[in-house]
Amino acid sequence: MPAAPPPCADTARANSARADALDAALPQTQCRRCGFADCRGYAEAIAAGEADIDRCPPGGAEGIARLAQLTGRPARPLDPACGEERPRAVAVVDEAGCIGCTLCIKACPVDCIVGAPALMHSVIEADCNGCELCLSACPVDCIAMHPASGTQTGWAAWSAAQAQRSRARYLAHRERVERDRREHDARMAARMTSGMAAGMAAGMAAPATGTGEA
Repeated sequence: MPAAPPPCADTARANSARADALDAALPQTQCRRCGFADCRGYAEAIAAGEADIDRCPPGGAEGIARLAQLTGRPARPLDPACGEERPRAVAVVDEAGCIGCTLCIKACPVDCIVGAPALMHSVIEADCNGCELCLSACPVDCIAMHPASGTQTGWAAWSAAQAQRSRARYLAHRERVERDRREHDARMAARMTSGMAAGMAAGMAAPATGTGEA
């Protein structure tokens, strides 16, 4: 008979399965207001017993209720240190103020901002999840959040389909960033190798110098 997996492996699998369910219950805005790098990180922390269920402002009270049901923990009010539940908003760039720095493009977790260096940027409103990460990235404060859900807040302002689309765009964003990093590293390595080879060739081609006896 095959040996039984160690208890730690069973715990890891159980936590991963719990994290999957918890992650699916989160709105996938990747806003970091919970104190974690993304929704998945927060879900894993809850599954491991390292975070409470009251740290997601975009999910609001309904989101806390969903997490409470999944974890068996009592529902509680949203932690005010993480923000407040409010209507969903989307980012809008002031064309007159934009300097084309691209910092907001780099900050957006779902790649919904388009533009190029020194050119005006625009937000694809249908793909904006209201994370607000672009606000602090902008050095000239030319981005503002505009209401997009009327008076509806939390999950009433954000559908499951939108959450799934936001997660898919975030995963694609992560893949693109990682691909760009690998390509950059490869270029730097090739440049270094080329420079070293050129230096060696130059050294070998240089005429020998010295003093000889007459």
